[in-house]
Amino acid sequence: MIIIARNDRQRPEWICLFLDLVISIRYAIFNTTNGYEFAMKDFNTLLQESSIAHGHLCPGQVVGVRMAMLGCRLIGLDEPSRHDQIKKILVYVEMDRCTADAVAHVTGVKLGRRSLKFMDYGIMAATFVNLESPKSFRVVSTEESRDLVTEYAPEIQGKSRQQLTAYQRMPDSVLFRVQEVRVPLNELDLPGPTRRKAVCAVCGQVIRDGKEVRQNNQILCRPCTGQSYFTDAREITWPDMNRSPVNQHKPVIGKIAPNSSE
Repeated sequence: MIIIARNDRQRPEWICLFLDLVISIRYAIFNTTNGYEFAMKDFNTLLQESSIAHGHLCPGQVVGVRMAMLGCRLIGLDEPSRHDQIKKILVYVEMDRCTADAVAHVTGVKLGRRSLKFMDYGIMAATFVNLESPKSFRVVSTEESRDLVTEYAPEIQGKSRQQLTAYQRMPDSVLFRVQEVRVPLNELDLPGPTRRKAVCAVCGQVIRDGKEVRQNNQILCRPCTGQSYFTDAREITWPDMNRSPVNQHKPVIGKIAPNSSE
């Protein structure tokens, strides 16, 4: 029997599988009573699609796809990229690694739609929010899972290949910890059109969505406060600076999303 070490205690594998079953039944009851019938693509399909979009298949892709699938189940969304669900979901990712790309692919969230939030914590975790539900869930990849890859894929040689297989075989209860959390939401951070604009008193730059800084009774953009990610900025020119894509090709004409503005 494989012994699973979690939280400094040893649990037989059958206990972990039993806990996984209990959690699955709980989620199934929750989603049935709320009128949801899950239609999400299967794991293998999502992993293949995500890996192509990301550029390669790796253990982080497996973790990210499973993390996103679990997170969506928890908040009651079966196909988050579908039109009637896309505006309900927010996802906060806490790492800028392969896992984040997989989470974004499965859930369909994007920075440009303001449904993907990047929190630079350096933690393999993501929080899933259904804007129509009071509950949010943070899914964290466990460190124990990294120690247990040899138990779940003993026949595989090579660290990366072993992780790739083991992370697919592990039950959710071994691969992840789940926390129910409260995420305070600011109206200015929600998807939708720009709700507020301000003008920097120093450079005149327009600042959107409440990101301005008030300093010495002035409204400033962050670069003008000296707190930006870059330094020593200077304006430059370049040889083809007057080039425009419509000089080479016909303009692209298409529908504009309602209420969209910069």
